Amino acid sequence: MDISIVVPSYNEAESLPHLAEWIDRVMKEHGFSYEVIIVDDGSKDGTWEVAEDLHTKNPAWRGIKFRRNYGKSAALNTGFAAAQGDVVITMDADLQDSPDEVPELYRMIKEDGYDLISGWKKKRYDSKIAKNIPSKLFNWTTRKMSGIYLHDFNCGLKAYRHDVVKSIEVYGEMHRYIPVIAKWAGFGKIGEKVVQHRKREFGVTKFGMNRFINGYLDLMSIMFMSKFGKQPMHFFGAVGSISGLFGLISLIVVIILRLSGRIALTNSVWFYLSMLFLVLGVMLFLAGFIGELVCRNSTTRNQYLIEKEI
Repeated sequence: MDISIVVPSYNEAESLPHLAEWIDRVMKEHGFSYEVIIVDDGSKDGTWEVAEDLHTKNPAWRGIKFRRNYGKSAALNTGFAAAQGDVVITMDADLQDSPDEVPELYRMIKEDGYDLISGWKKKRYDSKIAKNIPSKLFNWTTRKMSGIYLHDFNCGLKAYRHDVVKSIEVYGEMHRYIPVIAKWAGFGKIGEKVVQHRKREFGVTKFGMNRFINGYLDLMSIMFMSKFGKQPMHFFGAVGSISGLFGLISLIVVIILRLSGRIALTNSVWFYLSMLFLVLGVMLFLAGFIGELVCRNSTTRNQYLIEKEI
């Protein structure tokens, strides 16, 4: 199969029939063998009934229905698990992503050899204050921290080589950082394509301002896990050792000053600071030690992604 298109959907009953007509036309024009996987993320508006109707008309349309709303990351992860195509493409169900971009995205994966292509909505029709400016700040921060120079990490229109989606796990609200997760997993050839951004025709946006706060917290989590996920002592032990050493040196200085009669021990702020750093050092070191114990007993500690075998 050439292409799997994964479409996370939450209350998109109005837009899905139009999207289906558009996708089917593009696929037939280019002669692709394909499947479309609608992941209904606990919709309340009849999205699942629309998905069932689409499957009746065209067996290439498949559906997965969640019992409740889990979020976009869960929908994508489930869609990735079910996808069978050589190239997997994700797009939103709200008609703001254009299926006309699919043939070129497919070509860039198959012919240019990219692992992942992320869409870049260079010209947007969203609110500048509510979405555009925060998105630019978010993307700038992610570029600097991840070393991946994409303009639009959060664009829903992306294309992946089959191996990529089968090798990564997306959870929480990590869908914003799939390029970062892919790079961490060893898929380093990541590209970008300017794509069309269309105005929403039906319904309302499902994302609020809290996504930016959660987004930065998720970024911190990914960056930490990528560097110290299997060896937490390297982080906690290092910081704890520095803190403990600073506290120990400070305590020795305070004791010398006390013995020389220059300060009163209990009235010195340096005495309390030295004790604070000593305690913090011990706590951080113990946190690293406990983290190492957890990792050593984890069933995934020595599970590594293998690209080829002979």
